[in-house]
Formats: sequence, structure tokens, C-alpha cells
Amino acid sequence: MNNGKKIGKPRLLMLGCGDVGMRMLPLVRARFRVIVVTSKPERCAELRAAGAIPLVADLDRPATLARLARLAQVIVHLAPPQSSGETDRRTRNLAAILPDRANLVYISTTGVYGDCGGASFDETRPVRPANPRARRRVDAEQVLRAWARRSGSRLAILRVPGIYARDRLPLERLQKGTPALSAADDVYTNHIHADDLAAIAVRALDRARPLRVYHAVDDSDMKMGDYFDAVARCFGLPPPPRLPRTELQQQVTPMMLSFMSESRRLRNDRLRNELGVRLRYPHVGALLETLP
Repeated sequence: MNNGKKIGKPRLLMLGCGDVGMRMLPLVRARFRVIVVTSKPERCAELRAAGAIPLVADLDRPATLARLARLAQVIVHLAPPQSSGETDRRTRNLAAILPDRANLVYISTTGVYGDCGGASFDETRPVRPANPRARRRVDAEQVLRAWARRSGSRLAILRVPGIYARDRLPLERLQKGTPALSAADDVYTNHIHADDLAAIAVRALDRARPLRVYHAVDDSDMKMGDYFDAVARCFGLPPPPRLPRTELQQQVTPMMLSFMSESRRLRNDRLRNELGVRLRYPHVGALLETLP
């Protein structure tokens, strides 16, 4: 006799389930009934095979989101903003139907800081987004903070740098011989392995402090060109040619140039001390040294 109490696993709602989301599923499906929102019906079979319950809805179409309301009290928001505009309309549509007193982890980006001139800093540094892509992320963070305060919910924001994995290395770029910045103009860049990011997001569900920002970054202290050189050596490829910024900007796309215009080194003390994370790949070399 259950006295009217619900039996079974609690529900976890996942919005967006690309590479990192798929890596999260094995870490949470034993504890939760995982409901994954996808806008692509053709992905439903893949998601079911991975142990999730697919739900077709579209963050760009608010009318499709009504059934998400009060569906779960534990939420992971992995969906990126739309590709244009100064605000994240998708997160705004989501916030309009989120339940009260929920527990939400949002995957943001380290791009919200803009160029920091190679400075090393923690999560207390003010944001200064330098392009619409980063401003959309700042908007999403602000919208979710307002929702969390209003609804009494717990929100953790993970600011994420460049994600790498065995199948997420810049091999195509190296094979094409795309140039990198000269040493004098090079920028510091930050990294996290996709498996570590998945584990960090799960840990944040359990241990994050309310309305807390965490740098989901590893211990790598590298400039971008050195990263490309390390990957090239690992795979026996020629290192990229190095050019001064004035010449490079004529050969790469505006988006690529924007990544090469921001230099920062993010500290991860909160990740270790508050979330208790022990990285499987504490630096890029920890992966590269395992590869043939």
C-alpha cells in the first residue's frame, strides 16, 4: 500500500542533448527518469536507445513548451541561444514556463568576460561581452537569475570554455594549414574535456550553491597556438603557420578571429573546493598522451 505517494525515480528535464548531453545520460539515468527535449523528431530513436524519454518541442516556438511546465523539478539547460540578436529568446521562452522551487544547471560560456588581456581571475570578475553571441549568453544568465530569485529555485551557472575530446580536436583546421597567431600576438585560451564537463554538470545538480557561478575549466595554462602545436605533434601533422594579427585577420572568418581576439585564464578553485570535482583530464596533455 503506497498511501497515495508517488513511487519511482524523480524526473530530470534536459533541454538540448548534443555531445555533452549524451555523455551526461549514463551518469544520471540510474537516478532519474530523464526527459530530453529535442526539436528534431528524427533523434527520438537515438535518445530512447540512450535511456532517455524524448519529448519533441521547440524553444523557438513557445506554443510547444506548455507541456514542459511542472514536468520536472530538476533541469539541465544545454540549449544554445538562437544565432542572432542581443537577447536569448529561447531562454526567455523557457523561463516563462519553468516551475517554482526547481533545481537548474545552465551551461553558459566563458565568452561572457570578453578580452581580459591574459589576466587570471575567478568568478567574481564582472562580465564584459564583446560580441552579440556573448551578449546573448549574458542575457540568458540574467533571465535565469531573475527566475530563480522570483521562484525560490536553485540555479547554478557553469561558464564553459573550448570543449575538447578525442573526436573534438582541431584536426581539420590543422590539415588545412589554417594559420595561427604569432607568439607575440597569441592569446591565452581555456579548455575542458567533454567527459569532465558532463560530470561537472551532474555534480552541480547535487552540490552547487544557489545562484552560484562556476568556471568549468581544467588546469591548462596554454596559448592558442601552443594548443594547436601540441595537437599537431600528437598526430604527426605540420604545426600551423604563425602570422601577426594584421595578416591573420585577412585569412580567417570573423567568428574565428573573434575567438583569437580574447585572452583570459580562468581559475577553477570553486570547481574543486565547492563541487569537489576531480578532473579526469586535468589538462589537455592528459588526453593527448593517451593517443597514438
